[in-house]
Amino acid sequence: MIDHVLGRPSRRFRKVQVISVLLFWTGYLLRGNSHGPPILFIRRISRYFSKRLTSFQLVTLTLLYLYVSRNFAKLLNLESPEPLANLYTRSYFRATWVMTALDAGFWTAMRIKSKWLRDLCSIIFSLYYLVAAERADEKVRRVRATITVEHMRISWNKSTTPYLKALTNFLHPSPNKFGPRHIRISRPKESVYRTPVDAWIYFEGTREELQACKKIILDFPGGGFVSMSPRHYDDSLLYWARKCPGIPVIAVDYKLAPEFPYPYALNECYDVYHSIVYTRGACVGLSGEVLPRIALSGDSAGGNYAAGVTLMILNSTSTSSTGHLMEEGWQGLPLPDGLVLIYPSLDLSISSWMSDDQMKLVRQKGMRRTNKNVVKRKSEYFEKASGIEPEVKGRDDDIDEDEESDTEPPIGNKTVIPRVDLDKKFDDNKVPTTITSRPKPLSTRLAMASRLSYFNDRILTPEMMRAMVILYIGPHNRPDFTTDFLLSPIVAPESLLARFPKTFFLTGERDPLVDDTVIFAGRIRQAKQDVWRHRRDMGLEHRYSLSDDGVEVSLIPGISHGFLQMGALYPEAAREISKCAAWLREILEDKPEDEGEKLGNGTWRNHERSFTGGSMTSGDEDKPLEMALLPGRGRAKTNGVSRGRGYGRKGSNGSLGSEIDLVGRRMQGLAGPLTARIDDDDDEGDELMY
Repeated sequence: MIDHVLGRPSRRFRKVQVISVLLFWTGYLLRGNSHGPPILFIRRISRYFSKRLTSFQLVTLTLLYLYVSRNFAKLLNLESPEPLANLYTRSYFRATWVMTALDAGFWTAMRIKSKWLRDLCSIIFSLYYLVAAERADEKVRRVRATITVEHMRISWNKSTTPYLKALTNFLHPSPNKFGPRHIRISRPKESVYRTPVDAWIYFEGTREELQACKKIILDFPGGGFVSMSPRHYDDSLLYWARKCPGIPVIAVDYKLAPEFPYPYALNECYDVYHSIVYTRGACVGLSGEVLPRIALSGDSAGGNYAAGVTLMILNSTSTSSTGHLMEEGWQGLPLPDGLVLIYPSLDLSISSWMSDDQMKLVRQKGMRRTNKNVVKRKSEYFEKASGIEPEVKGRDDDIDEDEESDTEPPIGNKTVIPRVDLDKKFDDNKVPTTITSRPKPLSTRLAMASRLSYFNDRILTPEMMRAMVILYIGPHNRPDFTTDFLLSPIVAPESLLARFPKTFFLTGERDPLVDDTVIFAGRIRQAKQDVWRHRRDMGLEHRYSLSDDGVEVSLIPGISHGFLQMGALYPEAAREISKCAAWLREILEDKPEDEGEKLGNGTWRNHERSFTGGSMTSGDEDKPLEMALLPGRGRAKTNGVSRGRGYGRKGSNGSLGSEIDLVGRRMQGLAGPLTARIDDDDDEGDELMY
């Protein structure tokens, strides 16, 4: 209380306050009267009860009194309702309860220096927070309000700690014969980078069987751009390797922000795809005789990279592009056969409201059945918050199926709103007597983005999204979120989206990023339909079906973000992982060769690539592509010199001078508390560089 009166509440002051109270009463118990101070008959009451109550009874009654006092509002039904009572399904809520307890336990023990003691205490604290669920919620809420990159990495990397990993392997042993194998993929000679890219191969077969493969699944794991590696996805990736026989899964272990800000990791992912195509798969262990068919997959931040790599390929071969990539003889890279995007992060502007064009995409006729529950939940929220009950009830898709999508009314419940008939003439001095009732949508509920609708999500909060975007962009980049489609694929031009390959989307209806999926899928559909209409008007097309646009969206009711990592806690996750495996098999199923996607005689034109942001080059000489199967993770070596993750990051981006770079100083001030590693000294070894 005293620190609040002073206006400077802090953990240090509360710690001093608690220690002072403990020292005072401990000293009185040791030196003072055993029946208390001589005020208000305290000694007389103490002597009276000491003759009738044992020490055990006294302690038990005291604890019961404290328990009743803490739950006084619950006993009298005065407590506020649980905000997340009906947000998730029961099984998913149980999974989030365990995840919250684990986060609280690991964050409580994160300051312990000894690793073995820290890992042990993390489990002990997590067991306590499983019982004290309210304390866990409070702990997590406070940490997320001031979250740093260290907190996010401890939270999302916890699945590889020894005790949790042993427990997971005991409860769900893997039937795979072969575990993940580490490789290093060299950059293509056209790349401005030279450091090889780490990756992991998930394949049920020997090296000889790997050489005979002609298909590849290239996966970009998520982690909010700042944490996690393919090893945190072992369960799902091993399952894909088992359910897709003869198809190796290559998971890219890209560099993480903030040490490697945008666009370094995106360029790594693109270079891996480029190397696989250039060497016809030889860089990952294939024979290299034929060009393999490739399917891309990614979840969360990995979905951003998968879409970004596809857009980079499309943009480099676009007829509207200008520059050296369009030199005579440039053939470009072939598109992947398809994409599987799982709760992708496609809009880094973190906007809270949708535009009219985006709302039309949500309500378009081809996506009514899929998006029905998304719109319905927003309707229910408005009705519950406002107390306005709808007077007209109808089915959620009560719309003429033959109506054009650009003129269709919104789906969802409708409220009768009186409307003046403007066509009827009346005297200016009189109140109009003709009133008509017409269903009119309450558009505000639909325009509110899912980030605002699910503000209190238990997995992905606004504070975490803000921190991830700041750390990923870095303090020196100045991106334009309205045009930079490599950063936010949702704003990609229609000329590129019209040529997008077959794409499957999977996400939860209660995910704060669900609107990214719905809008991006709608934009791809719209772009492809516009091309078809243009070709129809030119007399080149006569038939078209919505199933021909190569876009499929699956929205899972009652769940939110990150369910791929909850296989041991969320039983339904196995069904969704199996669905993704079926999609990948469908994308890569055998079909006649498309001559337009071949590389011809295999000749390539040398080229250089330039991107937004600075390059991170090294002075090393170019090396041939190589592939090595290693027992564990190695460190990058260039000319015999071992380099860690910090290699190549110094001097990566330019910035204006600090005396005039006001925006840069503001970004530095935002990123400093997130990284919790900025120092004022000039020690190069301790300084955080971007």
